[in-house]
Amino acid sequence: MEITSSSLNVSSTSTDWRGVALSNFTLSPFVLDDNLFASVEGFIQGIKFPEGDSLRAVAFCSSGQDAKNLASQADRRAVYWAGERIAYGCADHHRLIGRAIRARIEQSIGLQKVLLSTDGLDLVHNTGREPESPATSLPAVVFCGILTELREELKAR
Repeated sequence: MEITSSSLNVSSTSTDWRGVALSNFTLSPFVLDDNLFASVEGFIQGIKFPEGDSLRAVAFCSSGQDAKNLASQADRRAVYWAGERIAYGCADHHRLIGRAIRARIEQSIGLQKVLLSTDGLDLVHNTGREPESPATSLPAVVFCGILTELREELKAR
């Protein structure tokens, strides 16, 4: 994925502070369905563990690489939310992560303004590890699509 002057890399490795701020790795507490999470990455990794698993709670309180490292201990056949088992990598799984991303940004005026400041830029996600793993929880195209859609909604408000 090429990064150009007309794009913004949304990643913890971005050279633009806005890309780092919008990254799922960033410590940025939010609430989803009355549950508190330290970061979107912690949410993404935590839902890979069944409800009641102690690693789930650890992930939900984590951010960045600490959260990501927990993935090696997870079974990637399903994710678990609200008493449901959801197939890993399916549209419902991606919609659930999208809800978390939206909750995080909608609960922060600062992040809303950061996202709006990217108007006119193509949002990309390049971590420097190419090609993207086929086992990723959230493909770059889905992640950037969620952010772009939310940006358009915020602009329309």
